Amino acid sequence: MTSILFICHGNICRSTMAQYVMEQLVREAGLETEFRIDSAATSREEIGNDVHPGTRRKLEREGVPCGHHRARQVTRADYDSFDYLVIMDEENRRGLSRIIGDDPEGKVSKLLDWAGEGRDVADPWYTGDFDATYRDVSVGCAALLARLVCDDQAH
Repeated sequence: MTSILFICHGNICRSTMAQYVMEQLVREAGLETEFRIDSAATSREEIGNDVHPGTRRKLEREGVPCGHHRARQVTRADYDSFDYLVIMDEENRRGLSRIIGDDPEGKVSKLLDWAGEGRDVADPWYTGDFDATYRDVSVGCAALLARLVCDDQAH
């Protein structure tokens, strides 16, 4: 089973959007039993809070099921229990490194790097643009899943 942890600053906007989008893509591919997908925050600011209403509305408009969620902070143990820790921006990389330290196994990546784009996923908490975030998340998650399925078939 492949395990993916999506990480952003507060775990109510981008990382939860990525979690639910990836779960939908995995379901559509008939691979639910092959993946474990979760999300977490680098900060403690939103711990216990549900998905941001803007994220929930955008996912509903796109037909992506969005469950109830309680924001949590990533832990050092998450590094050991997940195969991939996928961050949304460089600020997340700095926050994550304060929690987990080094990345000796190369598990940390930026979501849009999977799609060949080096840019960050904009934070709709600040931009208010959940549509742009959804486009970025969808592109990144589709590329990530395609790469993981392709790599799995190569082995």
